[in-house]
Amino acid sequence: MLPLSLRQLQVFESVARHLNHSRAAAELFLSQPAVSMQIKQAEQTIGLPLFEQVGKALFLTEAGREMLHYARAVLQLMQEMEGVFDAMKGLEHGHLNITAVSTANYFMPQLLARFIQAHPRIQVGLSVANRDAVMRQLADNIADLAIMGQPPQGTDMLAESFLPNPLVVIAAPAHPLAKRKKIKAQNLASETFLLREKGSGTRAVVERYFDSHALPLPAHMEMDTNEAIKQSVQAGMGIGIISRHAIELELETRRLLVLDVEEFPIVRHWYLVQRKDKRPSLASAEFERFLLSQSHKAGAASVAVKHRAPK
Repeated sequence: MLPLSLRQLQVFESVARHLNHSRAAAELFLSQPAVSMQIKQAEQTIGLPLFEQVGKALFLTEAGREMLHYARAVLQLMQEMEGVFDAMKGLEHGHLNITAVSTANYFMPQLLARFIQAHPRIQVGLSVANRDAVMRQLADNIADLAIMGQPPQGTDMLAESFLPNPLVVIAAPAHPLAKRKKIKAQNLASETFLLREKGSGTRAVVERYFDSHALPLPAHMEMDTNEAIKQSVQAGMGIGIISRHAIELELETRRLLVLDVEEFPIVRHWYLVQRKDKRPSLASAEFERFLLSQSHKAGAASVAVKHRAPK
């Protein structure tokens, strides 16, 4: 069997990720026939189909799933090798793919803008999703680094805290609890909560909070974005628990307020997460240094302790 070319692996990985020839072609700046030809040649080389078409949907075959594992491993090694040689030559360029949970989107664009200004030769991509999707992107080696508020379990990831993330209870200014002091968990149990979907870090904190007080999760409505929660709380539909980073504008304009609830704010931290088995590229290492320096300058994190994610 003739060896597969790196180009064939790149094309296959892109098609497997998008499950769409057209999107892969656009990403790789190729024509769709060129992409289809590369896939056909790869299938002829290994002697097995890599994809199957069901209606208009494209799916990986068993051989395709195996190929994806090895293709990503090979492409990762090639990227690492390129980064090592660039570092030896004193060059600073490359690609950096970052994935972040949605709440981090309130401060990440500003940080990335400063990083890009300082390092214009590094091409940076930012993907925003919920925590489960962020973890999948890391596990599938689609993202180099992840920003999240709840470090992953297990020992295959490294997590580094860089910024406090205070969670607060929010309500509309006209809410009956707005002027109350030292509100207890029992007082919140009868309220309607507007919560993120299961799988989000904030939702897990809310569930643990009520569980620690031997209280069931109150009546609630699920929202898939922080913006939806803020708008619903403003409309008087209920109260919410959200990162203070997400409500600075609403607090300034007095469209929302922070309730005085005992044990709040619950201070968590933002984490920079990466795969333990992946050698950091020059761009990744530079962004990590930049992120920590920015957080120290802002006085937001006096200490950033690198550790393995807890089991």
